Amino acid sequence: MASMLAKACCAGTRTGLARATAVRTMASGTRAHGGLRDEDRIFKNLYGLDDWGIKGDMRRGGWYKTKEILLKGHEWILKEVKESGLRGRGGAGFPSGLKWSFMNKPGDGRPRYLVINADEGEPGTCKDREIMRHDPQRLIEGCLIAGRSMGAQAAYIYIRGEFFQEASNLQVAINQAYEKGFIGKNACGSGYDFDVYMHRGAGAYICGEETALIESLEGKAGKPRLKPPFPADIGVFGCPTTVANVETVASAPDICRKGGKDWFASFGRERNHGTKLFCISGNVNNPCVVEEEMSIPLRELIDKHCGGVKGGWDNLQGIIPGGSSVPVLPKHICDDVLMDFDALVAEKSGLGTAAVIVMDKQQDMIKCISRLIDFYEHETCGQCTPCREGCSWMAKVMKRFVSGNAKPEEIDMLYELSLQIEGHTICALGDAAAWPVQGLIRHYRPDIEQRMADYAAAEAMASSE
Repeated sequence: MASMLAKACCAGTRTGLARATAVRTMASGTRAHGGLRDEDRIFKNLYGLDDWGIKGDMRRGGWYKTKEILLKGHEWILKEVKESGLRGRGGAGFPSGLKWSFMNKPGDGRPRYLVINADEGEPGTCKDREIMRHDPQRLIEGCLIAGRSMGAQAAYIYIRGEFFQEASNLQVAINQAYEKGFIGKNACGSGYDFDVYMHRGAGAYICGEETALIESLEGKAGKPRLKPPFPADIGVFGCPTTVANVETVASAPDICRKGGKDWFASFGRERNHGTKLFCISGNVNNPCVVEEEMSIPLRELIDKHCGGVKGGWDNLQGIIPGGSSVPVLPKHICDDVLMDFDALVAEKSGLGTAAVIVMDKQQDMIKCISRLIDFYEHETCGQCTPCREGCSWMAKVMKRFVSGNAKPEEIDMLYELSLQIEGHTICALGDAAAWPVQGLIRHYRPDIEQRMADYAAAEAMASSE
């Protein structure tokens, strides 16, 4: 009864979502993406309307034929993941099957580990916490299958310290999986031994970077390591390690059950396959986290699942399509851009974590970006000079841009400063801090210049009185 009620409620909250067919065609004859059917969803309890425990998960199809998948071996699992076209869902978008295969080198006696990045500190991103809170068994089963593909003996789930309920639910789910014999010694009766541990972080954004996460997991300060050596050679505790995102790993069981090539790869455009969790916030009527097909048009995503932009689409000023670290896009690009890796890169932005931040015309775009730079100034670890000094400089300049107390030539100076940070640091935090500024200058330069002109005019008037 609870399961039936949950399905009915899900259908009610996603009116018009189910389609008679999974494939739509535009008037031009090209494939149209979106309209994901409920049966194709990986995360069937995303909204917590059903039992999040192991019994509820098994009713929804979890842990089905897991033993058979494990017995097929690591090469078969890697083949399915590679054919699925799954790319990392944590922001970088690196092909997952290829990344996992780096662990399959001749053994040298050291154990191998899978580390799950559940830190999720990117402003605007709120997808992984929904998985851990409402569908934690998807992650645990994914850890087992992903671990089997790389010969790992254990998984460490590094979860953000502020996620109290998520950590609580996840630990209960781990205990339930152990009690069922799904993980631990002879996992699922397959002869494969695999343990899962949860480790709580302390809330540092930098620990979302894989090597900083490894340092923190080892009990050290969370500061990124130089690469090489890469984690696949020397990772946690000096052993081969793969660090993967929650959503990425949680997608593995359904890919292996339903087929990487025949099912998962049927969604989205070429090189952008699969389903994706989109977290939409800001000036929309109904902010939400929703699982949709990759390559869905951005406007359709917002209109269908969020009830549109507040005040209507014409009231839109700009959208950050992939979390705070990717450049903002103005309305004329948002009108028809697709939500996938390649389409957004072509527009000099990125899919990132698919955290869609919508800003209407009532928002001060310059102040919004300035606030993001304040965040990066606070979260830089200080290890690299360009990031440590550059973030501070950008924050100071952006504050003057907000008031208009600057000269037009300083716009190009700020852009040049961002280029001196981008690509000149150990990790990508420097890039993440530089890109919002670049996006602002690229698309909203006239607004910045007008702010400066208004300030200069007000100053001139005040001095003449």
